[in-house]
Amino acid sequence: MTLRRTGTFSLVSLTLLASSLAPAQTLATRKALTLAAAKQIAAAAEAEAVKNKWNVVIAIVDEGGHLIYLQRMDETQVASTDIAPMKARTAATFKRPSKVFEDRAKSDGVNVLGLPGVLPSEGGLPIMVDGKVIGAIGVSGVLSSQDGIIAKAGVDAAANLK
Repeated sequence: MTLRRTGTFSLVSLTLLASSLAPAQTLATRKALTLAAAKQIAAAAEAEAVKNKWNVVIAIVDEGGHLIYLQRMDETQVASTDIAPMKARTAATFKRPSKVFEDRAKSDGVNVLGLPGVLPSEGGLPIMVDGKVIGAIGVSGVLSSQDGIIAKAGVDAAANLK
């Protein structure tokens, strides 16, 4: 009989302990890019491109890599309309700059070329809020290092959004 009470007491104790460890909330609140924010980010990137007389395509994607906004500046190569979103998708879904994969591919990490959804070329940067990736920008049309400069201007502008 004492053994049964001890077992019941242990079961009740474990149940209470488990319920106290359960999260108080089951749904998270998170920031998300809006079309208006995407346009502001793209405008800042475009201003950097215009300042340098670089014609590019600018793509903004959400955290899942889905296109929110794309703009192609006049006289930009048509292929960049595919490349810019791929750079942005790489940065969003892998939560790191696309240049990371370019650097690895240049050293000895050719295995990155086989990763699904990776475009190993500078110009894709994640957009972060409160330490979380909420989307990414991808730029294509000039040298990849120049694409990266333009993308950074967009990310810098995103830091000022509310």
